Amino acid sequence: MAVGEGSQRRPAPLAHPLSATVGSNVPGPRSLPASEVVDQLLLGAGLTRTLAGPAEIAGEEPALPSIFAVGTAAASCVAATLTAAAELWGLRGGPRGPVKVDMRAAAISFRSERYLRVDGRAPELWDSLSGDYRAADGRWVRLHCNYAHHRQAAVVALGGAEDRTAMAGVVSSVPAAEVERRVIASGGCAAMMRSRAEWARHPQQRALAHLPLVYMRRIAGGGRHPPAPGRRPLSGIRVLDLTRVIAGPVCGRVLGSLGAEVLRVGADHLPDSELTVIDTGFGKRFCHLDLSTEADRETLRGLVRGCDVFVQGYRPGALARLGFGPAQIAELRPGAVSVSISAYGGVGPWGVRRGFDSLVQMATGVAHEGGKAAGVDEPRPLPAQALDHATGWLAALGAIGALHHRQDDGGSWAVELSLARTSRWLDNLGRIDGLDARDPSFEDVADLLDTASTPFGKVTHVVPPGSIGGAEPRWETPPHRPGEDRAAWL
Repeated sequence: MAVGEGSQRRPAPLAHPLSATVGSNVPGPRSLPASEVVDQLLLGAGLTRTLAGPAEIAGEEPALPSIFAVGTAAASCVAATLTAAAELWGLRGGPRGPVKVDMRAAAISFRSERYLRVDGRAPELWDSLSGDYRAADGRWVRLHCNYAHHRQAAVVALGGAEDRTAMAGVVSSVPAAEVERRVIASGGCAAMMRSRAEWARHPQQRALAHLPLVYMRRIAGGGRHPPAPGRRPLSGIRVLDLTRVIAGPVCGRVLGSLGAEVLRVGADHLPDSELTVIDTGFGKRFCHLDLSTEADRETLRGLVRGCDVFVQGYRPGALARLGFGPAQIAELRPGAVSVSISAYGGVGPWGVRRGFDSLVQMATGVAHEGGKAAGVDEPRPLPAQALDHATGWLAALGAIGALHHRQDDGGSWAVELSLARTSRWLDNLGRIDGLDARDPSFEDVADLLDTASTPFGKVTHVVPPGSIGGAEPRWETPPHRPGEDRAAWL
């Protein structure tokens, strides 16, 4: 994470955490202690001195079955974000700490969509065509078909295969790189599995190598924003959430759990997943606007004029073309924090490519290394959509860090993250001997679940992890149906 030149806090570059190899059964370097990772994240956010004190992290790896330090990633993201929130709350008259995080609870929160139940039913996460296929050259390629238009793009690109058996037959006759190329050229989403070494040589990774984990910079001048008293860490902070799927919505969900007023903005014509709408909808209201119309663009401008944080997960440049890029947000609302999340970072040859967590795992070597460690010649993904969830929590950390900076230094701020850059961060956390760890079932995590009455039915869900000064984050509203709320602040 890096803070732009507009800030008076200029942290030194983070030390590279790769050191000390381990046994051959765990490829790569050993993992870092979560507390050390938290310090690095806070340093990158410019919070070099926090009166909240060090976070207390209980538990240890392996939290989930993987060679990757997913539990460490989860606990450190949660602890750093809550510590930043505690510091901000302290400036507003609240308790600064202590911050406490249980690694198991944090790791389970990174799998929240897996444990969601609606009236006892687990909603479907994957379309029947989504998944891994072996291509003609023996390599693997993944198709992501959860949205109808992405499904249709893959079907058209690959000769009309409408079911999984037919699709497997088509893919088996085409080289993996060609499958990837055809699907993407048709407007779909696919990724060939690459090894860690292949990804290190790839032009996209070389472009990403120059980006910090979370890129934070001041983009416009302006006065300071002194803190007002708040009964919760983010009381009085207004957040516009223009995101879908997991990473961006997790950011809004985290900010809502800390007391922010979060208004999610979708559209009737944009597809979405019932599972993720429910799972990431806690603590938010949900309105619909059609930004192809001037009337609804003007409505969104009015909302921007009243917001503090603007979170968007569209492809880089898409909202800017409609008048809602970071610089345009700063003109409409001096002092606003713009948070942008993408798959591949907005730079390099893949900068604007569509992507999802499972595809980024394939492209960046995570799925390949997981399979290799397990002794199988097939992709082995992470035991959670960890790139999505980590990016969402890191986006919340970036937003809170930028709120600190606008308070101390003034101005408007922009924060940028990508799933691919988060993948590199996870890779750099090292490896653990966790392949034989228990994969927690729904019954195993009963102590971390709660139920709520919602417009969708009775929803069982994972509770927010961690605490600040003994107060646990919480959501004050259940998930709302898409478009059921007015496009207005309370």
